[in-house]
Amino acid sequence: MINGVHALMYSKQADALRAFFRDVLEWKAVDAGGGWMICALPPGEIAAHPHDGDTRCELYLMCDDVNATIAMLKAKGVEITQPVADRGWGLVTALRLPDGSELGLYEPRHATAISR
Repeated sequence: MINGVHALMYSKQADALRAFFRDVLEWKAVDAGGGWMICALPPGEIAAHPHDGDTRCELYLMCDDVNATIAMLKAKGVEITQPVADRGWGLVTALRLPDGSELGLYEPRHATAISR
């Protein structure tokens, strides 16, 4: 039986992303051997949305209070790259990762499949 999800992010600045996950987001990390750091993620869920374009995957971090989370991230020097947008189903924004890429952040207003 499937018991989890292992997500990968590929980056030319993988060490900076690893440090961000461990030090800024404070995710528990282990050394899987040879210096390969793997972080535990918070509980997650997956959804399949209809789309007319090419299949793609997106990754969003979820939070209970997007404004409080933004304040905490900004206090740690994280750049928020988009103003908070109310999409009806949730409040959405994005943050800048150390390699220059963006990661979505949202406060869901719909039922979620995880208990928080």
